[in-house]
Amino acid sequence: MHLYFSILNPLTAWVMMAQLQQGVPDEKEKTTALKDLLSRIDLDELMKKDEPPLEFPDTLEGFEYTFNEKGQLRHAKTGEPFVFNYREDLHRWNQKRYEALGEIITKHVYGLLEKECHLKKITLPVDATENEPKSFIFMSEDALTNPDKLLVLIHGNGVVRAGQWARRLIINEDLDSGTQIPYIKKAIEEGYGVIVLNPNENYIEVEKTKAQVQLSSDSSDEPAEKRERKDKIQKETKKRRDFYEKYRNPQKEKETIQMYIRDNGSPEEHAIYVWDHFISQSAAENVFFVAHSYGGLAFVELMIQREAEVKNKVTAVALTDSVHNVWHQEAGKTIREWMRENCCNWVSSSEPLDTSVESMLPDCPRVSAGTERHELTSWKSFPSIFKFFSEAIEAKNSSVKTAPMRRSNRIKYEEL
Repeated sequence: MHLYFSILNPLTAWVMMAQLQQGVPDEKEKTTALKDLLSRIDLDELMKKDEPPLEFPDTLEGFEYTFNEKGQLRHAKTGEPFVFNYREDLHRWNQKRYEALGEIITKHVYGLLEKECHLKKITLPVDATENEPKSFIFMSEDALTNPDKLLVLIHGNGVVRAGQWARRLIINEDLDSGTQIPYIKKAIEEGYGVIVLNPNENYIEVEKTKAQVQLSSDSSDEPAEKRERKDKIQKETKKRRDFYEKYRNPQKEKETIQMYIRDNGSPEEHAIYVWDHFISQSAAENVFFVAHSYGGLAFVELMIQREAEVKNKVTAVALTDSVHNVWHQEAGKTIREWMRENCCNWVSSSEPLDTSVESMLPDCPRVSAGTERHELTSWKSFPSIFKFFSEAIEAKNSSVKTAPMRRSNRIKYEEL
C-alpha cells in the first residue's frame, strides 16, 4: 500500500503541473500520459523489495513443524499452532507458503496410509505406459478378495487428495478430523476391505517450453493477412497482460500446461474408472460408500452411468454435506427411489447429531452432522455412519423390509 501511494503521489503532482502548463487535457490524453509514466517504472524491482522470494522448504522439518502425539501440527521449537500470517501485509506470500506446506501435508498423509493403515498404492490407469501421466488410489490387501464388506471413500473437490477430508482441518485442528484415517482404521477393525479414491488427481503439470508455446499459437493453414492480424492482437493482449501481471505477480512463475490422466480427467470419470476396474470386480457381498461434498455428486453420476451394477452391489451410502443435485444431474425416478431407501446425507446444521433435517429435493434423507462447519461433517458423523452401515446389513440379512433407523427418520417426499 505504501508503494502504491509512493508511485501515485508523484504521478498526481506531475499531472497537475501538466494541467497548469497546457490547460486541462481530455481523458484520452490523461490515459496516454499515465501509461507513459508507468511504462518507465520497473515494477518488478519495486515489488520484489516488498515480497520475499517464493522459495519454501520441502519437508515438515524444514518448516520447523511436526505432528504431536494428538495428531496436531505444532511448531517444533515453540509448540505453537500453525501461523498463516507469518509475514505481515504479504498475503500472497503467506498464501504461497501455506500451499507449499499443504503439499508436504499431502505426502505425509500418503505415507500414513501406507505405514499406519497398511494400504497399498495402485497406479492408474491400470495399463499405463511408462511415459503417460498417471494417478493412483490406495487399497487394503483384501479389498478385492474380502467376501463380506468393502468400504469406498471419496473426498470432496479442491486441493485435497487421497486420505484427506480437509487440508484446513489437518493444519489447524488435527489428523483425526481432517483425514480419512479414522474411517480406514475403524473399517479394518470391523472386517471391511478398503478402497480410497483420489478424484482430484486429474492431471500433471509440466513446464511450458517455447516450442509448446509456438506450437499452440501456430495456425499455418490460415491466410497470411488473417494470421498477421491475429498475431498482432495476441501480442497486444500479451503486452497488456504482462503489464498488469507485474502488479499481481511480481515474481514471474513458470508457465505450465496440464496433461490430463487418461480416463481419470475429472472426479466423475475417476469414480467410474475405479468402479469398472476395481469395485465391480471385488468379491464383497456388501459395498458401502462414504462420499463428502463433491464426492456425493461423483457418486450420483456413477449411479446414473452404472445404475444396475450399483443397485446390485452397493448396500448403503453415507453422504456428508453432499453437493449432488438429482435434478441438475438428471437422475431418473428409479435412482431417486433407490437413494431414498439406501442413502443418508449428514448435512451441516445447528441441530444435534442425527436430527432429521428437511429437504425440498426428492432424494435421500438428510440428518444433522452435529456441526455447522461443512468441512467437519465427515468427522462429526463418523460414529453414526458405521451404525448406519451395521443396520443396513442387519436389515438385508434378516430380509425385513423395515429400513435402518436413519432411514425411518426420512421425510415422506410423496406428501410434498
